[in-house]
Amino acid sequence: MTYLLWILQILLALLFLFSGGTKFYFTAEQMRAMGPPNQILLPDLFIKFIGLCEILGGIGLILPSVLRIKPGLTPLAALGLAIITLGATVITIMGPGIPMAVVPFITFILCAFVAYGRWKAAPIRER
Repeated sequence: MTYLLWILQILLALLFLFSGGTKFYFTAEQMRAMGPPNQILLPDLFIKFIGLCEILGGIGLILPSVLRIKPGLTPLAALGLAIITLGATVITIMGPGIPMAVVPFITFILCAFVAYGRWKAAPIRER
């Protein structure tokens, strides 16, 4: 279980660091041009806020567990990212539709699994 959680934590951290980084690298107009035509438009400042949360959450998935300093922050980071991806799932269903919402929903399930796993199944102990 521990190995599975570590693999998921690393993959999710990379995903959210990339996703959050793109929200800062590209302008809102560029991101809208890359998305589907019927997407729901969110305010630019909100998109930057979500990007910051994704970057901090991606760091929070790895750093506390690796350093064993406050490892209880790892399930909190996973829970926060699960909430973000659940919101992304709802927004995607409202815009482009259910088929496009599969990826954020699977990411939500994986984040929730990591949160549960690090809280109950295989928590990491402090030094």
